[in-house]
Amino acid sequence: MRKNVILDVDTGVDDALALAYAVHSPELHILGVTTTFGNTSVREATRNTLQLLQMLGAEDIPVFKGIEETLTGCTTPDKTTWIHGENGLGDAQLLSTERQAEDMSAHDFMISTVHKHPNDITILTTANQGNLARAIQKDSEIIHLVDDVILMGGAVTVPGNITPYAEANIYHDPEAAQFTFQSGIPMTIVGLDVTLKTLLRRTVLDEWRGKDTPLSCCLADMCNFYMDAYAKIEPELNGCALHDPLTVGVALDSSFVQTKTMTVNVKTTGKEKGRTIGEDNPNGNINVCLDVDVDRFVEHFLNRVNP
Repeated sequence: MRKNVILDVDTGVDDALALAYAVHSPELHILGVTTTFGNTSVREATRNTLQLLQMLGAEDIPVFKGIEETLTGCTTPDKTTWIHGENGLGDAQLLSTERQAEDMSAHDFMISTVHKHPNDITILTTANQGNLARAIQKDSEIIHLVDDVILMGGAVTVPGNITPYAEANIYHDPEAAQFTFQSGIPMTIVGLDVTLKTLLRRTVLDEWRGKDTPLSCCLADMCNFYMDAYAKIEPELNGCALHDPLTVGVALDSSFVQTKTMTVNVKTTGKEKGRTIGEDNPNGNINVCLDVDVDRFVEHFLNRVNP
């Protein structure tokens, strides 16, 4: 049986890789994609998602826009153009599409879909937690109806990547993350603790360009920009981390990672804003990924993302 999933994204480069990985994985039944801000604006994330789904031949998957503000009503942070480009996709050019997002809001879609698939749905979120937090605020019953929330976010045992303390997805809306973490909804955190151990090497881009398909060339172009940005801060990598794709990987095969059950809190103010603090708790609701089978995961990802 296929696993019912919702993808919650702020479609930049690694979200695009995660989307392609998920669409090309027959084990997953993607019920819809919700968008939010972070790597880029909600409007741009929605456009990027619609264009990518068109390129992937997955235009039947509906897309739902989130709200362009944080959970507390603050303006959204600046988009990260230095690492994701002006358009969020490393300035790679995708064909435009006439398809639009659905009229229903992202959080209302989450609520409706969870009730349609009680105890048989996983939410994969590779962005801030605003959409999920709003869904729980409006209908707390969904806490008991979701099989798992697998999220790329946080840095429990390692430094952050947007500040010395915080990972970007959590930092963009720390109040939303703290709310969802404390809600009791079952969660698996795929944070920098494991994603930084994964690596897409630059040599793969030559292989993708050699396939000379619209998808392979587009993925190569966007990842080239992304890797160039990485090279400015970590030149020894000669590639980039597979942050968001690992979230999809965990949904496909939980044995890719090793976890520990914890309670996790988020600092919402001060210089440590966005910091994720984990405490061992066998009765906690959050499984924090602490190690990853890198080679096996990367091989699986490469076999699926650009077939």
